[in-house]
Amino acid sequence: MSETTTEIIDDVIVVGAGVSGLVTAYRLAEKGHRVRVLEAAPRTGGVIVSGRSDGMLWELGPNSGMDTTPLIDELLESLGIRGQRADARKIADRRFIVRGGRLIPLPMSGPAFFLTPLFSAGTKVGLLREPFIARSSPESEESVAAFVRRRLGPEFLDYAIEPFVSGVFAGDPEQLSVQAAFPKLFALEQRYGGLIRGMILGARERKQQREKSKNNAKSFSFNDGMQTLTDALARGVATANGIVETGIRVTAIAGETQGGWTVRGVGGDEQETVYRACAVVIATPADAAAALLASLKMPCADDAAQALREIPYAPVSVAISAWRREAVAHPLDGFGFLVPRKENRRILGTLFSSSMFDRRADEAHAVLTTFIGGMRQPELQGRDDGALREMAENELASLIGVKGMPQWTKISRHPRAIPQYTLGHLDRVRRVEAIQKQAPGLFFCASWRGGISVGDCIRNGHQVADDIGLGRHKCSSR
Repeated sequence: MSETTTEIIDDVIVVGAGVSGLVTAYRLAEKGHRVRVLEAAPRTGGVIVSGRSDGMLWELGPNSGMDTTPLIDELLESLGIRGQRADARKIADRRFIVRGGRLIPLPMSGPAFFLTPLFSAGTKVGLLREPFIARSSPESEESVAAFVRRRLGPEFLDYAIEPFVSGVFAGDPEQLSVQAAFPKLFALEQRYGGLIRGMILGARERKQQREKSKNNAKSFSFNDGMQTLTDALARGVATANGIVETGIRVTAIAGETQGGWTVRGVGGDEQETVYRACAVVIATPADAAAALLASLKMPCADDAAQALREIPYAPVSVAISAWRREAVAHPLDGFGFLVPRKENRRILGTLFSSSMFDRRADEAHAVLTTFIGGMRQPELQGRDDGALREMAENELASLIGVKGMPQWTKISRHPRAIPQYTLGHLDRVRRVEAIQKQAPGLFFCASWRGGISVGDCIRNGHQVADDIGLGRHKCSSR
């Protein structure tokens, strides 16, 4: 490996071209900073990959986002893709939970809750006690499972929260920290003394902030899939004032004695290029971020790198299958279904992808996206494609009555799909952020902190860009 003689100087270097990194870079470039994005993969977008087969749309990564913040539409307008946004059909408000081998709609209102067969009479009556249960100590950390058992009871955990956590994090509520994974839920209890009281009294405040809770936010995608967003961001960076380079593996970063940063990257030709900038944003998964911090020679770097290595990731496999509509007995009249651990199934759940949005498939076909593994059954990640395909088809036959063979199936594997905000996560994040006090110009923006959803990544990218360009670290124009 030989080093190029060209010294490349930028205002900001962003390492990683997933949603977080691209949003950060785009916002900085919009404001006139010279930005360079370095991505190890041959394409931008991270896990977001969209495509069509036989006219039917599939997603290898996230199928949708949640419209939780006005920053989303502001970004889409700026990118010129607001008109390509696709909002979920009304039918997608309906979501199912499997109990006793059948799909039961999740109740979305008070009257529906008291009429649903999903929960026993004891659980329904017990919910009336929730406003009178004392809040926990703000200093104590509690798992999601312990929090829900204490306030809502074990059945609510088993048939509402556990499958929800599997659907969002592919995680285990016994291990996830409620403060880290669901901070707004924890804040409701701390501020208002209970969840029911907090949801009622907090609604006005959320309206004033123009923010929506994930429970009330609508799902959105794009006419040609979620890749529309990341492709537009990459184009936007290049159009504004930046450069996006793919196939560049960053091997080391170093702070310079007179200020600024050196970044070393290796391309496909195995040549090393030296980049320099006044600020560096690490927008990679935790393990890749740990490797970069390990290259730093400064106090706190080793501890920060170790904290990042301690963040587990859930492995998830995805089976996307296309069916003749007549081969599926279920009306597919909803968003999809989640499978509780108690049901002892081999899948986490299935999205009715072609029902969620328009333009996914014609009326004669259906596209189903099934998730396998997670922290519940991580060993299934090692099964071959044929075994995963058979697993998904057998469960779909049992639960929604598919018959025969699909027209096609695509298997997508994500060995490190979703970071887990387990007990102690906030302390780990603090250990990572401690290095920023010793390393001016070093920033982090990735799904291992601040939320895992697309909306969270957009909000966090905006915030980091503002921190760099508007206050905490003002980049100098060269």
